[in-house]
Amino acid sequence: MYEVRVEAEFAAAHFLTDYHGKCERLHGHNYRVLAHARGDELDSGGMLVDFGVLKKALRDACGELDHGNLNDLPVFGGNPSAERIARHIFMRVRELAPDAPLRAVDVYETPTSRARYIGDDRD
Repeated sequence: MYEVRVEAEFAAAHFLTDYHGKCERLHGHNYRVLAHARGDELDSGGMLVDFGVLKKALRDACGELDHGNLNDLPVFGGNPSAERIARHIFMRVRELAPDAPLRAVDVYETPTSRARYIGDDRD
């Protein structure tokens, strides 16, 4: 099994409407995002996926969120949790790089707090 990973960052604001605590107030994060591709087969060039293709898709997906208020985006249903952000980015990267064997997306809100979305055949 082979796995490759690329990384991107974006900054955005959000608040959680169904949460009681400091995160219910508007605040921001410098998000760090990792996209993992995984598979058994390499192409004729000996690669699982071109790093450049996967990195561009991830950067484009993150760029759509950069310097905005995530609560303004209907896709998050008013609660842009790290888990929902990870799933959204996973789905966008899959759309932008459909041939990449995308397996998971990690979203770090802080260096020590991360959410991961792992895709399966239903995605």
